Amino acid sequence: MKTRRSERLIDMTHYLLDHPHKLVSLTFFAERYQSAKSSISEDLAIIKKTFQQRGTGLLETVPGAAGGVQFIPKIPYEEAKQFIMELGDRLSEQDRLLPGGYVYLSDLLGQPDLLRQIGRVIASMYLDKKVDAVMTVATKGVPIAQAVSYYLNVPFVIVRRDSKITEGSTVSVNYVSGSSERIEKMELSKRSLARGSRVLVVDDFMKGGGTVNGMKSLIEEFEAELVGITVFAESKFNGQRAINDYTSLLYVKDVDTQTKTINVVAGNYFKG
Repeated sequence: MKTRRSERLIDMTHYLLDHPHKLVSLTFFAERYQSAKSSISEDLAIIKKTFQQRGTGLLETVPGAAGGVQFIPKIPYEEAKQFIMELGDRLSEQDRLLPGGYVYLSDLLGQPDLLRQIGRVIASMYLDKKVDAVMTVATKGVPIAQAVSYYLNVPFVIVRRDSKITEGSTVSVNYVSGSSERIEKMELSKRSLARGSRVLVVDDFMKGGGTVNGMKSLIEEFEAELVGITVFAESKFNGQRAINDYTSLLYVKDVDTQTKTINVVAGNYFKG
């Protein structure tokens, strides 16, 4: 049954938002709404303009017989900055301080609205880079990786520190923990990542960078390519980090265990 323009606009917008980075043909929309392609093109022009004005993202047109439109999620600079500053304020709350100078994050990383925005912020960094998979290590990084993979429309893979029979054959590497300087092991199922994949690494919290460096080594074992590294938060570290080229949304600048105060500021996300 043919639909009204107002109904088409709502449904098309909803469909595009739910399918980021997916190429959708005009024929698909024309058949979906039993409308002429010329009408669909006019509708898409309205949606494109609205997305741009609201900072929702980009609606790119791909010409040719196999072309169509593709929604690319993006977040405006000011909106991202405001969001990260607000997160910094929340992470500065006194009751978040844990032994060892760590900051409690689990409640924030368990809120769907915050996770969606975190995923959108991180994914926006890689709009012009081809990403085949998002990698993280179990367990705290999993919700972040899932949020990022949604906005990039790619799979996410989970590196584990212990073997699971359900993983099948695995590839393992030894790495040095950046904070404790202990030798530890991590592994990834051989079926999780295709050779030659372009991989984005994300994690929740970084001190010395040993865990992230371990994932970097795993990527090399799979003969894959590292696209980038982004962590939700990093802490001040007096030693030599295991990695140097990374992006952080937040930086735990100072922790005072005596007064139980935490000073959290924006990370190097805005310095790129």
